Amino acid sequence: MRNLELYYKTRHEIDVAKWDRCIDESRNGLIYAYAFYLDALADNWDALVLNDYEAVMPLPWKRKYGLYYLYQPALIAQLGIFGKEIDAALVESFLAAIPTRFRLWEFPLNQQNRFELKRFQLFDRSNYVLPLNQTYEILNKNYRENTRRNIKKSVQFGCYSMRDIPVDDIISLAEEQPNNASKRDLQRFKHLFPLLQRRSAIRSYGVFSKQNQLLASCAFTFSHNRAYYILVGNHPNGRTLGASHALIDAFIRDHSDEDLLLDFEGSDVRNLAFFYSSFGASEERYSAIRLNKLPWYIKWMKN
Repeated sequence: MRNLELYYKTRHEIDVAKWDRCIDESRNGLIYAYAFYLDALADNWDALVLNDYEAVMPLPWKRKYGLYYLYQPALIAQLGIFGKEIDAALVESFLAAIPTRFRLWEFPLNQQNRFELKRFQLFDRSNYVLPLNQTYEILNKNYRENTRRNIKKSVQFGCYSMRDIPVDDIISLAEEQPNNASKRDLQRFKHLFPLLQRRSAIRSYGVFSKQNQLLASCAFTFSHNRAYYILVGNHPNGRTLGASHALIDAFIRDHSDEDLLLDFEGSDVRNLAFFYSSFGASEERYSAIRLNKLPWYIKWMKN
């Protein structure tokens, strides 16, 4: 029988070397779960740890009106339980071990935590992924015709792509459109950017007009043979010029024939799902959980 000793640890009690080694070796490891990444983007986080870091579960949390709750930090798409061997019983055990002081749960798990559980109800969310381990010619053939037309249009209008554009330019463009990241979140990512650079775990891309205006931008992060499409920005002027299509195409061209999975980080939004699938990406389901144990007199605030 599997030995299950689960420990709740505050952030200061976590052995970062053992934690990151667990994420490194996990069959479902993701960049969001590394300690430095969580430190940069979460308001606070503690964790559940199985035995001597055989499996781990980060728990980002906030406090409001004296109540503690678990939440999904901006620019972190998936979390949950990470380890070499994960099954429904383990997921159930981790969820049952979450301290009762957390009265509200609203957070994603990951694609390897997707089970039907006895005590907890999980719901599905959608992601789109594209394996890049084929030639560019083959990958391009899997684009929808409209996507190829948009890429061709960007060339005809003199647009061009560049790598390693400054993070300030990416943030400035991201600030111009509505998204789930606040200015504070974007500044946090700015401080995370050099940490990722030192690990060779990030590459920025931009598409410019022939007048050198930044039309589309993105920071692709890397871990576990995945490239994550994060902090996307699109200028209104680029929408009729195929700029966002050209940006993704530039990345695919650069990384074709590599053992790499392009992770689009979503989406449950129909238009975005259609856009991602237009490059030949397929749906990858992952699980999430929502649990409301707030007192009755404030529970209505979250319903």
